[in-house]
Amino acid sequence: MSSSIHATAVIGSGAKLGQGVVVGPYTVIEDDVVIGDGTVVGPHVHLADGARIGNECRISTGAVLSTAPQDLKYAGEKTYLHVGDRTVIRECVTLNRGTKASGQTVVGSDCLIMAYVHAGHDCIIGNNVVIANSVQFGGHCEVGDFVVVGGLAGVHQFVRIGRYSMVGGISRAALDVPPFVMAGGHSSFRYEGLNLIGLKRRGFNPEQLGNIRDVYRLLFQSGLLLNNALDTVRRDLPQTPEVQEILEFFESGKYNRKFIKPFKS
Repeated sequence: MSSSIHATAVIGSGAKLGQGVVVGPYTVIEDDVVIGDGTVVGPHVHLADGARIGNECRISTGAVLSTAPQDLKYAGEKTYLHVGDRTVIRECVTLNRGTKASGQTVVGSDCLIMAYVHAGHDCIIGNNVVIANSVQFGGHCEVGDFVVVGGLAGVHQFVRIGRYSMVGGISRAALDVPPFVMAGGHSSFRYEGLNLIGLKRRGFNPEQLGNIRDVYRLLFQSGLLLNNALDTVRRDLPQTPEVQEILEFFESGKYNRKFIKPFKS
């Protein structure tokens, strides 16, 4: 399978392109770039040094990937942007590479990143993630697998979003979002229940959903302090994988982080 590179594209001498790669007009690919087999890079794309793009990705017009972090601590150190396989990156997306804090920004496989999304330095975005138009991630954010983020949401730096969660559009996500839930709001960013539609689509059965619901009733509706609620979950609820995942999410950050709060009408 041969590659197709438009005559107006500028390809650095050190760039490594896999088999069947397509590069559109006026695209610039710098020296230290690796692109996997079957990836299609549209016109007017810029892939800067440190980009590591997987197989069968689709990168649309005007995307700018792996440029230097927008961070004052960045001092020109060698860092990377890693993008997994089959990920679609739409028009005018910007993904900065990492800083010395972690050395890399990572986007997983099978993601859909819609137009005008920005992900800052040192972000870690999982697999099968859907990020709608114009979402903006500050640096050091962590996004779990199968997350959906609605359009125009702003995600504050260092925020974590757990697996299978959904963040509503036009949200100001300044607090951590644990797994399996919906969260939203601009003036007040809050828990809005389980991500039931998303969980059912991914094959979660009624027993699993019931266990997840029981955990969040204790954490958000019992009136207990967080540490006491977590102890109650450990003591009184079946320790299924979903329950363990929620516990681990809270326990990994409970001493120095803030989490979404329950919705109050």
